[in-house]
Amino acid sequence: MPRMRTALAALVGLVGLALPATAAAAPEPAAPDIPAHALVGYLHASFANGSGYVRIADVPAEWDVIDLAFAEPTSPTSGQLEFNRCPAAECPNVETDEEFIAGIKAKQAEGKKVLLSVGGANGQVRLETEGARDAFVESAAAIIDRYGLDGIDIDFEGHSLELAPGDTDLKNPTTPVVVNLIAALRALNERYGPDFVLTMAPETFFVQLGYQHYGGGTGADPRAGSYLPVIDALRADLDLLHVQNYNSGPIMGLDDQYHTMGTADFHVAMIDMLLTGFPLAKNPDNAFAPLAPEQVAIGLPAANPAGNGFTPVPEVHKALDCLRAGTGCGPYQPHGTYPALRGLMAWSINWDAYHDNEFAKAHDAY
Repeated sequence: MPRMRTALAALVGLVGLALPATAAAAPEPAAPDIPAHALVGYLHASFANGSGYVRIADVPAEWDVIDLAFAEPTSPTSGQLEFNRCPAAECPNVETDEEFIAGIKAKQAEGKKVLLSVGGANGQVRLETEGARDAFVESAAAIIDRYGLDGIDIDFEGHSLELAPGDTDLKNPTTPVVVNLIAALRALNERYGPDFVLTMAPETFFVQLGYQHYGGGTGADPRAGSYLPVIDALRADLDLLHVQNYNSGPIMGLDDQYHTMGTADFHVAMIDMLLTGFPLAKNPDNAFAPLAPEQVAIGLPAANPAGNGFTPVPEVHKALDCLRAGTGCGPYQPHGTYPALRGLMAWSINWDAYHDNEFAKAHDAY
């Protein structure tokens, strides 16, 4: 059964403000044992990526959710996932599988959640058929079971998701790659029950861009906003959504102004869209409802080399102050205050370690 609890008043503080048309927010899940203010980080378990390999036992204690990057399919359309540990030639300090599993168990004993992250920039996952859907479920479950993981993170990028021509109804998607992903994640959630952790890390192109362009055959890129029906269908089971607020072009906010990554204002505008809701392609009859603040974290690069759009620590804290307390806001004024905003996500733990754990140290205590 999906995890459900009483919905918060997601639109508190909106009196007197002109809002875009939205539907009512669905009840949000109770994220199992994740701190109220959490740090989520990706651990390069299958590659070094220039930042060096970090053994899971050496992950700093500040990280509350550890996403193992990445499980990838054997081919873009197979659905059959593989999770290959970093080879010793690339990562000389890589631990054995036995040490890795012991490290996972030790982190879990400390109250951390360790998830399998699927996709990434190189892992295109297109579940075009029911066969691919079923292979995805079974292979993901096999990896989760082998390593004793707490759940799954969906980091589909590139051409993994799109909307076919005519697929414009948020509540009733018809594109196979979207429909089959929703079914696969529901199957995994049902298999593991209420303690299963489900998170997602889409790019802004696949989420907030849907305010301007949505649906296949509309003249825009068919991938624009294509994560939205997945998020919407699974909102009762979704523990955390941390959109990548980096590697992004300028995105239009609910003020109909473009906002540019790397600034507090960008994060405020992008997060406010998720917590206010917005009409898709500005159609008030086809709206994405607000998520609960507990379901949302800000996605950031941990350091300059980790991704375009690095945000300095003071700007991140400025964004948090504005979103949580309504203080220190810049040009973009959010439609409410969100003290229960869940926290921050960083790509990556490895890049943060390379830079003396500045992200974890600076943000954990804030």
